[in-house]
Amino acid sequence: MRLGFTTGICAAAAAKASAIFEHCGEIVNTVCVKNLENHEFVLKVLHENKNFFSVTKDSGDDRGDVTNGIKIFARVEILDTNGEIFFENGGGVGVVTLPGLKISVGELAINPVPREIIRRAVREIISKSSMKITIKIPEGEKIALRTFNPRLGIIGGLSILGTTGFVKPTNEKALLDSLTLELNMIFALGFQNIYITFAHSGETALREIFLLDTRNVIQCGNYIGYVIDEAVRLGFKHLIICGHPGKLLKVAAGSFNTHSKIADGRLEALCTHLALVGAERELIQQIFTSNTTNEAIEIISQANFNFVWDNIARVISKKCHERTFYKMKIDVFLINTNGEILGKYYD
Repeated sequence: MRLGFTTGICAAAAAKASAIFEHCGEIVNTVCVKNLENHEFVLKVLHENKNFFSVTKDSGDDRGDVTNGIKIFARVEILDTNGEIFFENGGGVGVVTLPGLKISVGELAINPVPREIIRRAVREIISKSSMKITIKIPEGEKIALRTFNPRLGIIGGLSILGTTGFVKPTNEKALLDSLTLELNMIFALGFQNIYITFAHSGETALREIFLLDTRNVIQCGNYIGYVIDEAVRLGFKHLIICGHPGKLLKVAAGSFNTHSKIADGRLEALCTHLALVGAERELIQQIFTSNTTNEAIEIISQANFNFVWDNIARVISKKCHERTFYKMKIDVFLINTNGEILGKYYD
């Protein structure tokens, strides 16, 4: 299936085109930008009014992406001072109003990786001067109502997202078939153990934690139950599961498809385990009303209850064992967004 482009890579392309115009006076109709792993993306750009350039977002064959076909605009202005790059909202980009996200309260909802991709793209053209980069999405505020942004306290528009630059289609059968093929390949290479994580950032953290450079790592997406079942069928002997509580708390609650449309129960599971280790009602109430899992992680840390994560890791291992009928060894590691271990359980 055809891959698409994230809002982050589209914003970077529009910003780079504007930087070229600002610096050289040249109007380009295509630009090449790179993600943080130096994969190149060539996107079409359009020169708009007031020196804005736009990119029309193509989500590939992901027909469920509500941002498909929207225009993302960017304008770069060179400032007199040296060094710093500032982001400004031209309209339709969300603003963070609640704690617990990757961006501080009051900042534009442009995630850290896309921010860096945009910075690198414009720095290829303008190496030293300070710049103001204005991003706007004319349809952003309306379309954001069809996303999770309002629930997350992101108001006024869409988020600029994406760690890889790609939008991967969500054809379930094709995805499950590809997971089976990858597991077959890993088993055929002679591995008896397999590392399971959820997505690209999780795999990066996992490889750093375990100093891995081998092929026995699989990204399960939302389908951890399917991957576990296939691992049993193929005859793997040892699973090492590593992921963020935002996903693994759902497994702790007994859900093995972690898609937001299928299951949640994260905060309920977390509150239950805090109560079991003696947390006060006030702390449990804070957790239950927290905006995101990241916010809950911070609250737990401040309350000196970090030991609860080891308990949760043990329960996740138990839930996975029950699914496999105890046919393999299962270790679990919970990590935060910085790739640091919160809790672990060795089988």
